[in-house]
Amino acid sequence: MKSVLGLPILAVVLLLAPINSADAAFCGAARHRCCKPCCAADYCGCKQVCHTVMKTCKEVVYEKQQYTCFKTVSKPVYETKTIDCVKYVPETRMRECVYNVSKPVYETKFRTCTYTTCKPVYETKTKTYNYTVCKPVYETKTKTTCYTVCKPVYETKTKNICYTVCKPVYETKTKTYCYTVCKPVWETKTKNICYTVCKPVYETKTKTYCYTVCKPVYETKTKTTCYTVCKPVYETKTRDICYTVCKPVYETKTRCYTVCKPVYETKTKTYCYTVCKPVYETKTKNICYTVCKPVYETKTKTYCYTVCKPVYETRERECCYTVCKPVHYTKVVKECCGRWETRVSECPGPVVCKCVQEPGCWVWDPCCCRCCYKPGACKQVKIQCPPVKTCKKVWVPEVREKTINCVKYVHETVVKKVPYTCCKMVAEQKTKTCTYQVCRMVPEQRVKTCTYTVCKMVPEQKTKTCTYTVCKMVPETKTCTYQVCRMVPEQRVKKCTYTVCRMVPEQKTKTCTYTVCRMVPEQKTKTCTYTVCKMVPEQRVKTCTYKVCKMVPEQKTRTCTYQVCRMVPEQRVKTCTYTVCKMVPEQKTKTCTYTVCKMVPEQKTKTCTYQVCHMVKECHTKQVPYTCCRMECQKVVKQVPYTVCKPVHYTKTVQVCKMVCEKVPYTVTRCCPKVVCKQVPVKVCCPAPCGAESDCSAKKDCGCGSEG
Repeated sequence: MKSVLGLPILAVVLLLAPINSADAAFCGAARHRCCKPCCAADYCGCKQVCHTVMKTCKEVVYEKQQYTCFKTVSKPVYETKTIDCVKYVPETRMRECVYNVSKPVYETKFRTCTYTTCKPVYETKTKTYNYTVCKPVYETKTKTTCYTVCKPVYETKTKNICYTVCKPVYETKTKTYCYTVCKPVWETKTKNICYTVCKPVYETKTKTYCYTVCKPVYETKTKTTCYTVCKPVYETKTRDICYTVCKPVYETKTRCYTVCKPVYETKTKTYCYTVCKPVYETKTKNICYTVCKPVYETKTKTYCYTVCKPVYETRERECCYTVCKPVHYTKVVKECCGRWETRVSECPGPVVCKCVQEPGCWVWDPCCCRCCYKPGACKQVKIQCPPVKTCKKVWVPEVREKTINCVKYVHETVVKKVPYTCCKMVAEQKTKTCTYQVCRMVPEQRVKTCTYTVCKMVPEQKTKTCTYTVCKMVPETKTCTYQVCRMVPEQRVKKCTYTVCRMVPEQKTKTCTYTVCRMVPEQKTKTCTYTVCKMVPEQRVKTCTYKVCKMVPEQKTRTCTYQVCRMVPEQRVKTCTYTVCKMVPEQKTKTCTYTVCKMVPEQKTKTCTYQVCHMVKECHTKQVPYTCCRMECQKVVKQVPYTVCKPVHYTKTVQVCKMVCEKVPYTVTRCCPKVVCKQVPVKVCCPAPCGAESDCSAKKDCGCGSEG
């Protein structure tokens, strides 16, 4: 850039170096010969001559340009896959198990037993004995009892309860922690881009075409229409209506009826009846009775019996059962996984508005006899900021092969010896000695006197007089008068007036005015001027300045303020009011009336009749059944259930997720820099050499003329 700016200055210096005299008019660009000479002292005081030179500068202007970018998006694609699975279903099976069972067989046998029976022979006897009876004599007494009653007295008391309340105390604390910030450092680079611009060349053409227009012509017409109107004519008429009315006729009638009137009569009747009156008579009777007095005698008897004694024996039997034995094997499966990758994407910077001044121009000022620079107008130009790099995490899917350990169950038959116990009943003879008592009844004669009462019913004749009422119905005749209503029909005539409406047709005429629109075609001509744009390609070269962002890590410190809540215990006192119930003893007196039963002894005599049992010995024989147990060995087949895990193969459809990378286009607007050359005035001052023509070059009034 410095070399570009130095070239115009060097060119001006080389042009001005061989010139011996300088012309003042138009900044040295013209020579004035007719001007009066200026003061030599003023000219010699001027050490240098300043010149304004137009300098070509390059300005970068940003143009908006849209381009299409592609980003890679991982899209999940679900694929349906059928896999074979195995599930184990438990199945119950039955197997036969043979074992020996000792089954007891019971047999009933009979043996003959001889035994002696004492047969009782009853004898009735009478016995008189004296006894004392305590006869109760009741006596009423009064007793005064003192007792204590606890009367409740309620008293209200107050109690202070101390309790602790945790009061929150908030404390503000500060915490400082360091973190790293990546600071962007922008570096400007330049790149030359060749591009083709299609320059539009506009050409104006004319085209004439004819068209037809339908012009509406409106015409008014009149039409007469005849129509019929029905006019109502009302007429009043009268007619007679005959109707029947039922008129009530009342008639009085008399009816006779009989009523039975009750007449009551009181009568007396006497009847005799027999009453049996009991007469009691006391009699005494002596009863002789025999009492069998038992005499006990102890005897001993020995008898043999058989006992089946169980003998237990342990045996073994073989049982077959199926065991599911696990077999481990390895299987390779595909696993959908992936990883996160950090990708850097460059986003165009924002477009900001910037105030840019347009280049000025040089304007001749006749008052000052020189060219003045007029600056250009300021305008708002939209400039795009440098692009921003964004880091984002992208999920990159991948399918890995993973080896997993699987277990399958293989059925294996195992023979197992199972011990079992057999019970065998062995018969054993035993002897038992029993001691028993024999009761022998010894008869004894006794006499008893019994007193008994005999009740004898003596008949007695009695007479009873009864009074009763007899109701006798006496007939009585009465007369009743009643009214009968009879409806008699009567013919009547009524005059009815009514209105009849009759429609009379009437002819009328109506005139209608209507407009008819008729379209008349008309030919017209129209000339159209249109512009045709033809794009002429033009090759251009532009220098693009772009910035590269380099992230430089920078350590920063941030201070955070946070609140800590600390619970401070605070002692408080609470007053509680409670009621105390105090039982106050109170003495009371109660008078009780009670009855005292005093037993007075009284002598009485009683005669009892009793029976004396006299035992007579009698020999009997009976068949006594007894049961013998005999053990028989028997083979039994038993169905034993066992569970087998049966593999069931089934097919399962699963959705396998597969990540497919897909490029998605998106449009980005960026500002491309464009270099524009413009002329900028630059003031250059050079030292002026002293010469022959220097008097005229320093004149003040140079407005008389100029020469090229």
